[in-house]
Amino acid sequence: MAQLKITPTQKNRLADSVYTQILSQITTGEFSAGDKLPSEAQLSHAFGVSRPVVREALLRLTTDGLVHPKRGIGTFVSTRPSNRLTELADLSQLSNYIRSFEPRIVLEVEVARLAAQRRTHSDIDRITDTLEELKRAIAAGELGLEQDSAFHTAIADASGNKYFVDILATLRFPVKGAMNIGLELARGRPPTRRMRIIEEHASILKAIAAEDGEAASGYMRYHLLQARAAVLDAQHLEKVREDTSSTDTGSEEH
Repeated sequence: MAQLKITPTQKNRLADSVYTQILSQITTGEFSAGDKLPSEAQLSHAFGVSRPVVREALLRLTTDGLVHPKRGIGTFVSTRPSNRLTELADLSQLSNYIRSFEPRIVLEVEVARLAAQRRTHSDIDRITDTLEELKRAIAAGELGLEQDSAFHTAIADASGNKYFVDILATLRFPVKGAMNIGLELARGRPPTRRMRIIEEHASILKAIAAEDGEAASGYMRYHLLQARAAVLDAQHLEKVREDTSSTDTGSEEH
């Protein structure tokens, strides 16, 4: 089992410090997917904090999909995020970025449904323009952060309820932080990944234009879940696609 490297915790943010240090070692590969973490008691002793503090940190790691507990056995690493996370984000902020997806999913799935019911022709034109701008940015090798954000804001406006726009604006910092990570990771991936981002946005737009609320909300949920997964598990997502492509190729040959 890998040895946990300990840095003394700050007294005012104990759980955050424990969370960040464990996440850092998962990200750098000192703990790999499937590895068992030290026990709660061992972590408590190693960090010099109470077991409730360790429990809170592990709960956050579990909620973020990074570890999973097995009753009576221990806590195991679920996935290893891209090691570029340490370049793209302060790991102490990563949990906030990831958690921003929960309210986004709750809000934006309904926003997409309402936009499909209430959108005007000018709304569709505006959403289409933001998507075209995103396509141009990605094609030019740019990040597309502002264009991606504008796309989601245009849909919120199309819902006809300004409070959705206001609420989403309060999440701007963590949302843009998460978007930045996801788009940066996608930029370093094969062109197929970047095209999938465009396709996800295009599917949402198409459903809204067709006044299909169920499809719009479904595509929005899928898009946000994919975006969340890309931040936490980009390598795994690429591996799954590679495996799928190999399977498809093999099927065609036979």
